[in-house]
Amino acid sequence: MGLNVIMMGPPGAGKGTQAGRFARERGLLKISTGDILREAIKEKDPIALDAKARMDRGELVDDATMITIVRNRLLRADAAPGFVLDGFPRTVTQAEALDGLMAERANGLLIVVDVVVPEEELVRRLAGRRICSQCGTNAVPGDDAAVCAKCGGVMEQRADDNKDVVLERLKVYHRATRPVLEYYRERPTFRVVNGAQDPARVALELDAIVDDAVAANTPVRTEAVRTSAGQISTPRTERQVT
Repeated sequence: MGLNVIMMGPPGAGKGTQAGRFARERGLLKISTGDILREAIKEKDPIALDAKARMDRGELVDDATMITIVRNRLLRADAAPGFVLDGFPRTVTQAEALDGLMAERANGLLIVVDVVVPEEELVRRLAGRRICSQCGTNAVPGDDAAVCAKCGGVMEQRADDNKDVVLERLKVYHRATRPVLEYYRERPTFRVVNGAQDPARVALELDAIVDDAVAANTPVRTEAVRTSAGQISTPRTERQVT
C-alpha cells in the first residue's frame, strides 16, 4: 500500500528540501502547490488558469479551487505508490477534503510531520535567503551557486527578506497554520521533527519518525498455528500494511 506524508513547517524550516529528498529516496511523488499549479497551467487546465488569473490580480486562491487541483493530481496513476505534500493543506477545510480523498483512495496511511525550528534560527535563515528567479526554488543553506540546480535560472536574493518582514511572515504563517496543526495533532500518525539540526541529521530523524509512525499504526494479525500432531502452537504475528 502507499505511503503518504504531509510536510508542515514555517518558511525557512527546510521542509521543502527534506520533502524532496524523502520523496526521491522512497520512490514517492513530491507535490507542492506551486509545482502542481505551474504544471496544470502548462497543461491549460481551466481551473488552474482561473487560479492564475486570480493571483495575477493579487487575489487569494480559494479552498475549493486548490482542493480540486490537488485532488486531480493525487488521483493520477503516478501517485499510487504514495506522495509527499508540501504546502497543502493550508486550511482546515483543505485538510477535511484531503481526509475525504484519502478515504476514497484507500491507499495507505497519512503521516503528518511538523518541522519545528526556533524563531531566531528561522530569521537567521530567511534574512538573505536566495531563490531562483525562474522556478522559485530556494537555495540550500550554504550553497552559493549563481545558477539554479533545478532549472538553470539565476539565483537572486529576495528583496523583502529583512528581519521585520520575516517576522511578520512568520506571524502570518503561525496564525494561519495553527488550526491545521491542531486538526492533526492528536492523531497517532502526527509526528514532530527538530528542523534546527544539520540537514543530514534532520533527514535521519525524519526517516525514523515516519517509519515509526507506519509501524505503530499498522494493524497486527495474529494466527494460531496447528502442528502436525494437532496441537495449537504459539500464535504467529504478522503486520498488515494498509
